[in-house]
Amino acid sequence: MRNIAKFTVGMLLIAASVGAEANVDSANLQNYAKHAQFINMKISPDGKHLAATTRTETGAIRLTILNVSNHEIVSITEGKESEAVADFGWADNERVIISLAQEYGAYDAPMATGDLLSINVNGKSKTIIAGPRSGDSRIRVARIIDLLPEIDDELIISSFSPFSEEPYLELQRVKASSGRKQSMGKLPLRVYKGTNTSVLLDHNGIARLATGIAPDKNNQSIVVTRDNKDDEWHEVLRFDSDSGSFTPLTFLADNSTVIGISDNTTDTLSISSFDLKTNKQTVKVTHPNTDLMPVVSINNGKVSEVIGASYELDSIENVFFEDITDTGFASLLSSLSNSFKNQTIEVTSSTLDNAKLVLTVSSTNNPKQFYLFDTKKRSLSAIVKAKPWLSQEEIPQTKLISYKTRDGLEVRGLLTLPVNADKNLPLIMHPHGGPHGIRDSLSTLSSDVKVLASHGYAVFQPNFRGSGGYGKKFLQMGYQSWGTSMIDDMTDGVRYLIKQGVVDEGRICSYGASYGGYAAVQSAIREPELYKCVVGFVGVYDLQLMFEEGDISESSSGLNYLENVLPKTKAEREAQSPVHNVDKLKAPVFIIQGGQDVRVPEEHAFRLRDALKKRNHSVEWMYKKGEGHGFYKPEHNVERWEKMLTFFGKNIGK
Repeated sequence: MRNIAKFTVGMLLIAASVGAEANVDSANLQNYAKHAQFINMKISPDGKHLAATTRTETGAIRLTILNVSNHEIVSITEGKESEAVADFGWADNERVIISLAQEYGAYDAPMATGDLLSINVNGKSKTIIAGPRSGDSRIRVARIIDLLPEIDDELIISSFSPFSEEPYLELQRVKASSGRKQSMGKLPLRVYKGTNTSVLLDHNGIARLATGIAPDKNNQSIVVTRDNKDDEWHEVLRFDSDSGSFTPLTFLADNSTVIGISDNTTDTLSISSFDLKTNKQTVKVTHPNTDLMPVVSINNGKVSEVIGASYELDSIENVFFEDITDTGFASLLSSLSNSFKNQTIEVTSSTLDNAKLVLTVSSTNNPKQFYLFDTKKRSLSAIVKAKPWLSQEEIPQTKLISYKTRDGLEVRGLLTLPVNADKNLPLIMHPHGGPHGIRDSLSTLSSDVKVLASHGYAVFQPNFRGSGGYGKKFLQMGYQSWGTSMIDDMTDGVRYLIKQGVVDEGRICSYGASYGGYAAVQSAIREPELYKCVVGFVGVYDLQLMFEEGDISESSSGLNYLENVLPKTKAEREAQSPVHNVDKLKAPVFIIQGGQDVRVPEEHAFRLRDALKKRNHSVEWMYKKGEGHGFYKPEHNVERWEKMLTFFGKNIGK
C-alpha cells in the first residue's frame, strides 16, 4: 500500500532562466503555479473510507480512495484520456459515482461530458451507468440528482438528449452497480449547454419541485411543482434574467414547504420558503446590503435543515437561527466558526449516523485545509492541506477596504500588501473577470495576487458596480457601463489608496484577465496619466466582436445577456472598446493570450496588438497555442508571471 504522505506531489522542475533576469523568486512562482493537490474530499456512509479528487503532476484530476484509519491509498481512478473527475459521491459503502468532465482553461469551469461512472472502493467493477458512453440506445447527458444515501446501490439522475429539438429533462432511478434504469417521468424544463436545473425530492423520495428554463423558448426561468408522483407538473414562479431566482434547498418536516435562497422579491439573495399548498413565497431572513448563503445541517447524509446564514460584507460572518430543530448541529458549526474567524467553513460530507464530518476551512489568507470532525468526541483532526507546500508564514495578507466613489456609491475591495510594508508602494490595480455576478472575496486565495505581493507590489482588487454579492441593484448599475462608470469605480479606489499614503502615485499599473483584461486596458485609456503600464490576459478588447465570436453568443440566453449588459448601439460599443481607442493610451501594454480560448477568442488579442503596432505603441506579446481561457499548465503560469514581473519592474520598479 502507498501512504498519503508519500503521495504528496513533488516540486515541478521548471526552468527559471527568465526568473533570474527578472530578479524573481522562482520557488515562490512554482509553489503558486502548482495545481491544488487535493480538490474535494468526502467520507463514506460507514466512515471507513475517504474519496478525494486529487491532481497528478501534469494537472489531471483523478479520484483517490483512502482508508480513514491509516490514510493508506486503496485505489486511484482516472478518466479516459483528457477527462477529469468533476464531481463524485458515495452511492453506498462500496460504490462511488463519478461525474466526468473536460477541463479547458483556468477561468473556465470543467465542462461535464454527461457520463456517470460507477466504481467499487477497490477501483474495480467500473461501469458507465449513464451518459453518451453508457451503451444506451438513446444518447443522453446525465447528472446526479440524489444519491439516496439511505438506500444501497440506487441513485436518481436527470438526463436529456443534446440532439433533440425538444431537450426536456427526464428523471431516472438507476442501479449503481449495473446502470439499469427506471424512468420517473419528464419535467417541462428545457436543458441546453450551460443551463442550470435543480430537482428536489421530498421526504418520501418523490420529486416535487424543480427549477430550470421554461419550455416556451423565451429564456425565462421557472419553478414547477406537483403534489404526487403521478400528478402533472405546473408552473408556480417565473423570472427573467434580471428579476431574480429561487433555488430550492430542502423540504421542511411538513413535506409541503421548501426552504431555499431567492432574490425575486428582495434586492439581495435571501433565505425564503415556498409553500406548495398555497404557492406562497415568504422571505425568512434578508440583509439589505449583501447576499446571504445558507448554513445547513446534515442528517442521514443529506441536507436536513437551514440552520443559519453566512455573509460577507466587512468580514465573513455566520449567524445561526433560534427557531430551528437541529440545535446540536448549529452549536457544532457555531463553535467551529468561532475557532476559524473570517474563514469559510464547508461541510463536504458526513457519515450516515453523523458521527463524523469532513469539512474544509479556507480564506484569502489561508489555503484550503481538510478536517475530520468527530461529533461525539467534539474533536477536530487535520487530514491534509490542498496545497501542503505553501508556507502560511510567507503568504502576504489580504484585507477588505471600502471607499466612496465620485458619485457617492460605497464600494468595497481587497487590498494585499507585501510582508512588512504598508506605505508608498508600487500598485497593481487588478479588477476581476465576469464582470457581473462575480466578486473578489475574503473566502478565496488568489495565486496571482499572492505572487505579485510576494514580489513587492501592493495589489488592489475593486468590487466595482456590476459585481455580484451586493444585490441586483448594485449589479445592474454596471449594465451598459463596462468602459465608463465601472472603470471610474476602479480609478476612485486607486486614488483613495494614494490619499491614504499606501500607494506611490507615480508607480501604478493595471492587470486583469477576461473582463479584467478589458478593464485593465480601458482604465489606462480613460486615465492615461495614472497608469504606467498595462497587462491584459485573455481579455475582451472589442465589444462588438462578442456578438460575432465566442461561446457566449452561441446560445439565445447568451445573446440576451450581451444585449442586456453591453452598450446598446454599435457606436457606443466602439466608444467603449480598447481596439478603437488605442490613440488615447500612453502606457506600454503586455498582451497574454491562449489559442484555444472559446470564451474570449484570440481575435480580440490580435486586433489589439495590431492596432497598437499600427501606431508604433509599445506592446509585448505572449501567446500559448494550446491554452484556453486562462493558462492551465503550471509551467506556462510560471513563465507568464516571470514575464509580467519583468514588465512591471521595468515600468514601475518594485
